[in-house]
Amino acid sequence: MKKTKDKDKLSLGQTIKNAWFAVTFGSSISRSIVIHSFFLWLTGYAEWVFFDGIFMRRIVEGLDAGAGFQPIFRFIIISGIFFFCSNMYAEYVENVVYPLETTRLFGGIYRKLYEKAKNVELKCYEDSDFYNRYTMAMDGAEEKITAIIRGVLGTVIGSVSAGVVFWFMYEIDHYAILFIISPLLGNFLFGNLMNKYTFKRYQEQAPNEKVLNYVSRMMYLPDGAKEIRLSNVFNLFKKQYHEATENNIKVAKKYAFTIANYNFWRITFTFTVIFEGVLIYAIYRNQVTGTISLAQLTIMTSLMVAMTWILIRVFENIMEILKHGMFVNNLRSFLDYEEEIPEDQDGEMPDREFASLEFKNVSFSYKDEETIKDLSFVITKGQTAALVGHNGAGKTTIIKLLLRLYDPSAGTIYYNGKDIREYNLKAYRELFATTFQDFQLFGMTVKENVLMGRHYDNEDALVEDALKKAGVYDKIMTLKDGLDAIMTKEFDEEGAVLSGGESQKLAVARTFVKDAPMKIFDEPSSALDPIAEYELFKNIMSEGSDHTMLFISHRLSSVKNCDKVFMLEKGRLIEEGTHAQLIADNGSYAQMYKKQAMNYLAIENEEEVVL
Repeated sequence: MKKTKDKDKLSLGQTIKNAWFAVTFGSSISRSIVIHSFFLWLTGYAEWVFFDGIFMRRIVEGLDAGAGFQPIFRFIIISGIFFFCSNMYAEYVENVVYPLETTRLFGGIYRKLYEKAKNVELKCYEDSDFYNRYTMAMDGAEEKITAIIRGVLGTVIGSVSAGVVFWFMYEIDHYAILFIISPLLGNFLFGNLMNKYTFKRYQEQAPNEKVLNYVSRMMYLPDGAKEIRLSNVFNLFKKQYHEATENNIKVAKKYAFTIANYNFWRITFTFTVIFEGVLIYAIYRNQVTGTISLAQLTIMTSLMVAMTWILIRVFENIMEILKHGMFVNNLRSFLDYEEEIPEDQDGEMPDREFASLEFKNVSFSYKDEETIKDLSFVITKGQTAALVGHNGAGKTTIIKLLLRLYDPSAGTIYYNGKDIREYNLKAYRELFATTFQDFQLFGMTVKENVLMGRHYDNEDALVEDALKKAGVYDKIMTLKDGLDAIMTKEFDEEGAVLSGGESQKLAVARTFVKDAPMKIFDEPSSALDPIAEYELFKNIMSEGSDHTMLFISHRLSSVKNCDKVFMLEKGRLIEEGTHAQLIADNGSYAQMYKKQAMNYLAIENEEEVVL
């Protein structure tokens, strides 16, 4: 899988590309938010430029020249209308447009992210680097996209506005514009250095913040509540929290003087130098050299204030772009990722009439470790087959390869004699009904948890039959709303919470209800007692009379009636045959079966095991 290396600092070219991506991406979902952001900045900066460059100049020069009351009053009224309309528009955008359009942007962004997340292959979720980028892309996406859109437009319009004010100042005094260097130094030199060290402090504190967040999560979530109350693990949490806090304090002390120093010079050059400097310079020219009028002094001071605040806003907008640049980089890399097994992959439509499924010299490597090695076997129509072996033998990986959740590193898997990679992926997967050991129950009704979004005629009857086969129907009928009872307490305080075994049976019912030529059960009885396990496997075997079956089981007593048993060890097929044949061979399968029987029957002599 291709990976994008995230860097702490993005190049100027990357920053510009990310900023443009945010604007175009946001515009594709909500053009309104871009248009209104543009006009909000335009009217806002126009108000500043107009007030300090035109309004104040017109009033002061009019008074200085002895203009009458009426023209000045009329100008003030007209200007007041402009300011009023500008402020009303700003209120409308901030309180109406942004709340509505941010919600629309939220929906659009997450729809694209969810579609992409659904389409990437399973191993992306098992890759910590990719998964971290995915979670960062999801974190406050709409707020960050909006911030970058506003930052980009604010930077562009603010820069133009600064140029206009610069020209007004140049007209009054060519040398006064040198004072612009002061806020530039304050914001872009000392401000940037301050942010650099603030970011370094954040990076060094991040590992400690993870510890603090973990401890906090453990204290208010139910995950570890029992262990905390029945052990002394709380003291360990306290120790972790204390150490992380102390480490954060050390990091804060390490950067405190540097950050405070740069912040002092930022404020000094941004505000003190320019305000005091311009005022002293203007007074000098007015009082000592007599080369500037009092009106010009007032106007120049006002323009310098406007220039300072415009540059501060431009700097803040640039910082917003840089601040969220890494986020956009993660978002871009996630959305631009080219899936190796795209969920919408088209291809030939497979025949639903199952003939054979074959693994031919299949190998698979996960994180550079070969977990399946040169594996070959065949399952034909109507057979019931089992994959057995110790933990880590590769049994579940084989199921994932079969379902094309992974693709082999070498070799080929054939369905009805054709490479499964040539089939339409969705249509191919519809050939299989599967229950994984690590199943998930969702905050939906029992019926929805069984059907999983599929629709059939007589759904209630089908679901009831599946629940009976799984051995959980009687339990479901004791729930207040039966098939319509909500599972989990995620959204409903009265939601049903089943035991581990009952939950597993409900998951197994999904495989019973689905109309598929091949049914796969991955450790379907791991949470069941022996009697419930016996009943379940009896129903699974009955299901095999109409379907091809494949299941994984650690308990070899459950595979005695299978047509084929495949014994795996460290990703290799070491034995194959019926239960009777493998027992007769007296190999690894027979030894495992005898040990399990001894434990189950509580006997000590292998000779007492009845085969």
